[in-house]
Formats: sequence, C-alpha cells, structure tokens
Amino acid sequence: MRRRLGPAALVIAGALALAGCGGSDSGDSGSGSGSGSGSGSGKAELSAGSAYMPQPVSDDMAAGFLTVTNKGGVADELTSVTSDIAGQVTVHETVDGAMQEVKSLKIPAGGRLELKSGGDHLMFEQLKSKPKEGQTVSVELHFAHSGPMKVEMPVKPATYTPATGH
Repeated sequence: MRRRLGPAALVIAGALALAGCGGSDSGDSGSGSGSGSGSGSGKAELSAGSAYMPQPVSDDMAAGFLTVTNKGGVADELTSVTSDIAGQVTVHETVDGAMQEVKSLKIPAGGRLELKSGGDHLMFEQLKSKPKEGQTVSVELHFAHSGPMKVEMPVKPATYTPATGH
C-alpha cells in the first residue's frame, strides 16, 4: 500500500504544478482577499498566477494574460478589471480567431480560466504611460461572487512566450 502513495503523491504534485502553470516567472499573487478558505463545497476559492503583460508596441494599448484557478465547489465569473496604468481594461474572448469584448468570463468550479495569447485576454486601453520590460503593472480583478483580487503583472519582452504556452 505504501508504494502506491509515492506515485499518487507525484501525480498530485504534477497536477498542482500544472494548475499553477507558471514556474518561477509566474507572477503568482496568492489568493487575494476575495478567495474563500474551506472545503471548497459552498463557494469559489480563487487564486491567480502566470500573470504577465508583453511590453506594448502601441502607445495607447496593451494586452494582459493570467490564469485564475478556482479550487472551490461553486463557479464564479471575472466581470471586470481595473488598473492605474489604463483608462480602462476590457475583457475579451477569442472565438474562431476573432476577438470580441465580453461582459464576463466564467471560472468553473474546480477549474480555471486561462487568459492567454491567441485566446481570451485583457486589453489595457488608453494607457497613461507605456509600461517597459522589467516593470510591474498592478491590476485588480473583480468577480460576480467573490471579492476583488489584486494581481501584480510583470512586463515581459514584446515577443515573450511562457514555457507553459500561455
């Protein structure tokens, strides 16, 4: 019986590593004030990681990417994002290669919302200053049911591609 514990522990550790999905450059922010703590049965338990912003090539727009993980037993939705660096931050989904602004994106119970290059993402519009590689952009995520969560988003090279593929 003990021998099975080793491989099972490795499988669990691997799953947790994939859920974090970022390694040392992930920009993990912890769980934020909006997350629950408990068994996960009655509420969403949100955390954010793998956050980054490619250095913008435009003077007035930038994109942002991150993963929101929900370890809770109830789904939630990302409804809006705010940041001091932009006049507005909009949430976009990509369907069949076409980008469109949406009012919210779902975060399934026991699942995650991945905002990644070529997929769903954040658009920072009306930039007040152009972020440079090496800087960090602060954002606040707002949800339908959970409290707001602050996330630090490191600015990476314009051509940056994370090892995780997003």
